Amino acid sequence: MNAVPKAAPLRHSHHAVSAGRPWPMGATFDGEGVNFAVFSAHAEKLELCLFSDDGRKELTRLPFRQRDGHVWHMHVGGLTPGAKYGLRAHGPYQPEAGHRFNPNKLLVDPYAKQLDGRLKWSDALMGYRVGSPRADLSFDTRDSAFAVPKSVVVDPSFPWEHEAPLCTPLERTVIYEAHVKGLTQRHPRVDPGLRGTYLGVASPPMIEHMVSLGITAIELLPVHAHVDDRFLVSRGLKNYWGYQTIGFFAPEPRYMSQNAVWELQTMVRRLHAAGIEVILDVVYNHSGEGDELGPTLSFRGLDNRSYYRLREGGRFYVNDTGTGNTLDLAHPMVLRMVMDSLRYWVDVFHMDGFRFDLGTTLAREANGFDRRSGFLDAIRQDPVLSRVKLIAEPWDIGPGGYQLGNFPHPFLEWNDRFRDGVRRYWRGDAGLTAELAKRLMGSADEFDNRQRGATSSVNFVTAHDGFTLEDTVSYAVKHNEANGEGNRDGHSENFSDNLGVEGPTGDARIRAARAARKRAMLATLLLAQGTPMLLAGDEIGNSQDGNNNAYAQDNETGWLDWDAVDEDLMAFTRRLIALRASHPQLSQRSFLHSRPRDSDGIRDLIWRKADGTEPGPTDWQNPAFRTLGVEIRPAAGSVGEQAAGAVYCIFNAGDDTSVMVPASAPGRVWRLILDTARAAQEPYDLITAVLSVPRQSVLVLEDAAQE
Repeated sequence: MNAVPKAAPLRHSHHAVSAGRPWPMGATFDGEGVNFAVFSAHAEKLELCLFSDDGRKELTRLPFRQRDGHVWHMHVGGLTPGAKYGLRAHGPYQPEAGHRFNPNKLLVDPYAKQLDGRLKWSDALMGYRVGSPRADLSFDTRDSAFAVPKSVVVDPSFPWEHEAPLCTPLERTVIYEAHVKGLTQRHPRVDPGLRGTYLGVASPPMIEHMVSLGITAIELLPVHAHVDDRFLVSRGLKNYWGYQTIGFFAPEPRYMSQNAVWELQTMVRRLHAAGIEVILDVVYNHSGEGDELGPTLSFRGLDNRSYYRLREGGRFYVNDTGTGNTLDLAHPMVLRMVMDSLRYWVDVFHMDGFRFDLGTTLAREANGFDRRSGFLDAIRQDPVLSRVKLIAEPWDIGPGGYQLGNFPHPFLEWNDRFRDGVRRYWRGDAGLTAELAKRLMGSADEFDNRQRGATSSVNFVTAHDGFTLEDTVSYAVKHNEANGEGNRDGHSENFSDNLGVEGPTGDARIRAARAARKRAMLATLLLAQGTPMLLAGDEIGNSQDGNNNAYAQDNETGWLDWDAVDEDLMAFTRRLIALRASHPQLSQRSFLHSRPRDSDGIRDLIWRKADGTEPGPTDWQNPAFRTLGVEIRPAAGSVGEQAAGAVYCIFNAGDDTSVMVPASAPGRVWRLILDTARAAQEPYDLITAVLSVPRQSVLVLEDAAQE
């Protein structure tokens, strides 16, 4: 069932067309023209559509006449970078069998390096007739070219000169998760023309802030070209976070100020010059085409049966992602596309790592999650990708979706158990001290397997998905009404606490308690073994007014408020990061298991109660056990066993209490270097073995030479 496209008569091309090559995939400028290579295993005919410079007029259609296996290819002489194009695919329209070819629909090249124009929502984007009683089994003959972004031929060369990767060791890495637009849109010192853009992220005020903060890597929410969901647009909203990818090689154009790929490259170069790595949040688990009632934009129209995982029969999609579809990474050409995309971002944009959204989906084979899946094996053997930072979000909504701790080396994993355990401990939940201890030591119960290191745990107390730090101590429940979903979206259990009043308050007592808890939670994050991740804005007290799912809030809710900076909190965060950097005991690759050290026979990890004694099994289960001390030294058997002395950290979720400090070695003294009960605290040497510890506080002492 297929109708011939009803397009206006097209001019014949004046370009010289030849066979070309089946590689590389996509559109490649070679100095004499452009080579096009497109995968489709089931198409009967493919056409290249060339457009006018403004992308509005289709000038000609050139049929692909050469095919190497399932790769269609041609070379178009005289074509240069900047040329705008699209694809049309002819073949069977048989949704019940998984085929949804419709040549009336202009398609984005899956390998397009740049997109021009925004998606214009229209029923013409659908391969079926909207409103038909046969739903997606019907066939729509309207041309969608007017509504589809055009693919653009790109020459991605850039003057990187002799730049070398920073390769910051994991034990020195501090990640700063941020949104390109949200980070700078309201910053008064960023040039107004650059706010919300790649160049804005790398502007002097932002680099100055990040360097002074001490972070070593910025992890950006998706910058792959994406679409705004139709239901959001109908509400006057956007897919602000960007988790609806339609172009895995193309930078999102809405973050450009001059519609040029070099802007993103310039951002990376400037950040690297400042010593800051760039990690991308990437979404290879699904595309922005949605379920069977979604638009035909690219993959669906080129080869639906190859690109997507389909349920038995083929009409409906496997939906392990909760977005309507799931890409089929078990297909070699889909896996190749993902691998080509990752290498492209490393080779062309010099990215330093990736965070894989819904990573479980990517590693799910026919029998479920498999740590030896084709995707994971392909990455680990790849000479380009094996040297960058790889971070998995180890869950999805599919069968067996929660896989924390099960990804292979060298993957790091987001650790939601750290987030929840730390929040509950500081909220005052009973019986959480043993849980806190596990999370402080890199969650060895989850990650100490198969030669993985303590840095495998990406620790966080907040992320883009959920409450900000300010909201975690200001709201007891979510307030997502602005999303237009009746406050049903977003997590309902946030382990948060408003400390007496829901939302902002002028009560000085409550404000002081909130400030103290924020400092305690930040200290817990930065003192824990593992790889810490700080949500951008937490250091300045940024709030989203209780919205814990601001994915659609491309407005002041989702943008950082730089006019209301909490200067004390920002200074405190800087001190914390600097403290971590200056004390290697707090960020070790090796797990600490209370083993005696060869150098002095002292165990590398000693837990203590407030009275100075070590807790026994019954103590760990005691709900009243709320004050925990921990003595940390370089790991037994590690290269740096003798490189540093000890630090002693005290975590007190209870009331004011007295703590017996361990005896110091001859000629040594315990020096207090952090007290979160106070925004600022000058270090001082202890002159007594008993230390007064304020309620809801973290204290840190270092083993120092006695003066």
